[in-house]
Amino acid sequence: EKAMKIIEEITGQKPCFRRAKKTIRDFGIRRKEPIACLVTLRGERALEFLKRALEAVDNKIPASSFDKFGNFSFGIREHIDIPGTRYSPDLGIIGMDVCVSLCRPGYRVKYRRRSRSRVGSKHRLTAEEAMAFLREEFGVEITEGRGK
Repeated sequence: EKAMKIIEEITGQKPCFRRAKKTIRDFGIRRKEPIACLVTLRGERALEFLKRALEAVDNKIPASSFDKFGNFSFGIREHIDIPGTRYSPDLGIIGMDVCVSLCRPGYRVKYRRRSRSRVGSKHRLTAEEAMAFLREEFGVEITEGRGK
């Protein structure tokens, strides 16, 4: 619940729970117990949050964070690293993963209900195109190797 309040404060959108699939006694987790929360951001909200989240990692992302379809993810160790967030003693500090899925206009054919089809190989996004987009739009530096 504390994580939900923190994420709602950061993103301005209500997150949803993710529940455990099975019991892991060593971790003290029971099946169907809420163990995480997530929020899906799109459009302007997503761009605004991504700018702030990238500032938390000093606008540097390792090349190993990209997959071959142009998606990437990175971790933030403490949520107070994100500009514009304050520390609240009753909520504490959490870390988070930021997962970004980039796509071109025309990807709807992959997800629509009727006449669903594949996205052509020439229309798919590559890791190099995603890196170029981040460099131009957000001024991100792509580093070699692993992150911190």
